[in-house]
Amino acid sequence: MAAPTLHHPVDLEPSLIAPGTYTSRRLRVRLDVAGVICLLFCLLYGLPATLIVPALTFAGRPALLLALALFAWWVLARLSPQLLMIGPQPLRWACLFYLMSILASCLAGMLRGLPTLEANGQTFTLLITFQFLGLILMAADGIANWARLRKIIQVFVWAAAFMSVVGLIQSLFEYDVAQHLVVPGLELKSDLADFQKRGDGLFRVAGTATHYIEFSTVLAMAVPFGLHFARFAKSRRSRIMFSALTLVIAVAIPIAISRTGVVALGVAFLVMFITAWNWRVRYNLAVISIAVMGAMSVVRPGLLGTLKSMFLWVEADPSIEGRTKDYEYIAHWFSQRPWLGRGPGTLIPDLYIILDNQWLYTLVTCGIIGVLALATLHLTCIVLASVALRRSQSEEDRHLCAALIATQVLAIVVGGTFDSLGFTTFAFTLAALSGLCGAVWRFTHPRRTVRTSTVRRILG
Repeated sequence: MAAPTLHHPVDLEPSLIAPGTYTSRRLRVRLDVAGVICLLFCLLYGLPATLIVPALTFAGRPALLLALALFAWWVLARLSPQLLMIGPQPLRWACLFYLMSILASCLAGMLRGLPTLEANGQTFTLLITFQFLGLILMAADGIANWARLRKIIQVFVWAAAFMSVVGLIQSLFEYDVAQHLVVPGLELKSDLADFQKRGDGLFRVAGTATHYIEFSTVLAMAVPFGLHFARFAKSRRSRIMFSALTLVIAVAIPIAISRTGVVALGVAFLVMFITAWNWRVRYNLAVISIAVMGAMSVVRPGLLGTLKSMFLWVEADPSIEGRTKDYEYIAHWFSQRPWLGRGPGTLIPDLYIILDNQWLYTLVTCGIIGVLALATLHLTCIVLASVALRRSQSEEDRHLCAALIATQVLAIVVGGTFDSLGFTTFAFTLAALSGLCGAVWRFTHPRRTVRTSTVRRILG
């Protein structure tokens, strides 16, 4: 009787190669786009924002250098027939428009004639732009499937929770634990954010971020994704774990004592309230929120009152008064160069003013075209995530798409309260999540050739 024939439809049987041959899939080292982005999030949140590779600018943060490598990887993939990413991706056109607007503004700046500081600022901004777009494009085109996308978001939530813990330690003990996160071989480009006094016996903290506003805003971006896994993680243990992580992140937002952080969290909740949550979820979150605020009133007396006064007494806030005084300068600069602006990155604070408004900053430095390009990038991401939400068959996927929409709406709103893209932790978190909008659009596309569009692994 003949021996039965063995079939291995998925994996090649090692013994069929040659007698005595043994291999194991478990020993294969794979480094794909999702793995690189996960590492980028760990570096972005785990190391102080001012920690860079020696002799480089702030574009030399380890996470940003990874983003630059992703840009090079995407370009090489587009140039190689074997690595070419199949299928359309609308986000590529939005990125191209954004890049062309930056390049046109750079040309306008050079034609204007730039002092050394402005020229350096423009060069820095151009480099940051390539890193920013590289992360968007590879997140949109290079992630293989839903499982790898969810892994990225899980790492993002863990990274945000880590930075939250750093901020909570700073707030509770008035001790900057971030100073112990300096890695040998890297150097601090500037001092870490100090503990700025705000209110009676209170002070602001920034975790590993550059500024208190950035700290609170990026944590607000993470909350919808933490809630996502608190609802849809596969095991009960995982759901409890992500619920705890989300609670830590949410509690850390007010300790920055920032209006922008509170507004960002409110915007994210509002979008999720409208697009993704049923009344049971809304009720549960309302009860939890009230309980958390009550606990914070006991642990940090005066914190919620200080935040409340920041909204009620806006007219008396010197920071608001200073921003409104800047409008005269903005009108003057805009009237000189309305279409392409002064040149990206040329509004140097040491020479001119600190402009705490990303939309106005873009208007002055990149003109009307630059504002249109930035708005197009945001709106494209919202449309792609909305289309994916409509196409999705499961509640889990629809909830994830709604969280991505909330991120973009949040970024649009907070762009009016601080120069958001000038802070690299916020900017590159936004870049990664913007790329994920393109990825979910691709995963839900009805044509298989579009859904499976990806690039090969570096190692495999």
